[in-house]
Amino acid sequence: MIPETTPAELQTRLEEDDVAVVDIRDPSSYADGHIDGAVNVPPNRLSPEALDAPWAQADEIVVSCYVGESSKRVAMVLGEHLDAEISSLRGGFEAWDGPVASGRPESSAAADEGPSAGSAHRSGHDAPF
Repeated sequence: MIPETTPAELQTRLEEDDVAVVDIRDPSSYADGHIDGAVNVPPNRLSPEALDAPWAQADEIVVSCYVGESSKRVAMVLGEHLDAEISSLRGGFEAWDGPVASGRPESSAAADEGPSAGSAHRSGHDAPF
């Protein structure tokens, strides 16, 4: 079972710890608003090469989606491939009441994921790998 991190716990951890937030929502939703400091990595862009990105080297990773459901599945898969504490954000972005940023970062998530990010597995479902 994947542990869940509450929005309040995440806000505290962001201030104190080496934690990465991975927002798996679609790029348009991410651009409209996301947890400040989160990286946008939709499930169809998760590939073995994406796991070389800086966020994948964090001691702790919290996966955020829309309402806290699909992030559990992605967190489970990441837990099989990464040596980090991985959890799902309880309630997803909808429950987040901390700092919110908007827009795309200067360097898009696809650029940070390696050369095969654009050709990642796209079978019509969003299960990574």
